[in-house]
Amino acid sequence: MRHLPTLCLIAIAHLSISSIAPPAVAESCPAALSRLQRHQTVTGETLATIAARYNLRPTTLARFNGGLNSSASATVPTGYEVVIPPFDGQVVAAPVGSSWLTLAEQYNTQADLLFEVNGCVSQVPSRVFIPGSSRMMTASSTAAIQLPGYPLAQPANIQLSYGWQPHPSRDEVVFNSGLAFGVPTPTEVKAVGPGTVAFVGQREGYGLLLVINHEQGLQTRYANLSEVSVSVGQAVSTQTTVGKVGSSEASYLYFEVRRNSPSGWIAQDPGEYLPALELR
Repeated sequence: MRHLPTLCLIAIAHLSISSIAPPAVAESCPAALSRLQRHQTVTGETLATIAARYNLRPTTLARFNGGLNSSASATVPTGYEVVIPPFDGQVVAAPVGSSWLTLAEQYNTQADLLFEVNGCVSQVPSRVFIPGSSRMMTASSTAAIQLPGYPLAQPANIQLSYGWQPHPSRDEVVFNSGLAFGVPTPTEVKAVGPGTVAFVGQREGYGLLLVINHEQGLQTRYANLSEVSVSVGQAVSTQTTVGKVGSSEASYLYFEVRRNSPSGWIAQDPGEYLPALELR
């Protein structure tokens, strides 16, 4: 079995893909604080009107612009440069020695969400962006959304599981955003549910990557492929053959389930969406 790349073990490939319409692929896992914009105000603008323009809450703008009147209806001085974050939230100072797990507990959010929103770095920076929405769904809504298929033509062992786990060579816990299925011989890759192909191409950390968008804001990603047999914009059904993994030597399929949110496509536990995984 070929060794999984190091990137796989520190949340392999966290690129953002927004592609219900024509697909667009951003840089891999951009930190929220690297995506701040500046808005120069014109006469008559208020925090409320500026926030609406950028799909934000006025309270978010007030947090990022301490020199302004925090009232949503107060007029902002003409020509003022307002800092615009990519989505609702706040910036906090992380205590020395913090981990993504301890910060998640402190702010009642998800460690994997904080990890991704802040650039997919294992070392917590001194300034951390805390998204305003702590969870993408409730337990009841998770149960209502299921993908009925299995990502391979043949059952395969899971060699790398989703979630937080010890790093193989460093004394730290790292987050893994998907599953790695061991593939001893060339195997067809299958769509796990009906949807539309949103992206096909090479991406660092993924190799040859296929992305499928599904209903209810779900997305599946199939990485380290040896070939792809579908094209962008093509509709697929459950268990449609979408490509192949493996060639002359043992390999692996890297598989993710992600859910759309104001913070981007956030990794989810595939076991919560694919009942077929329980049977393998």
